[in-house]
Amino acid sequence: MKPEYKPLYEKFGLNVVYYRKSKKLTQLQLAELADIDRSHISAIELGNVGVSFDVIFKLCEVLDIKPRDLFDFRD
Repeated sequence: MKPEYKPLYEKFGLNVVYYRKSKKLTQLQLAELADIDRSHISAIELGNVGVSFDVIFKLCEVLDIKPRDLFDFRD
């Protein structure tokens, strides 16, 4: 990850947290529903890793949102 993009990864992660909490899910519950490791959810939410389209689409399916929702960065 290029350092200049870190703030964007963090904003993406904050959106994952927002939608996860709006569904009243823990990281573990989201991870189980999305069939990924809980530590990966944590890393996504902290903006420490990039996310594949497969993971984005699965998260959106579980959270019942559109991919664009995760990229609607608030200032």
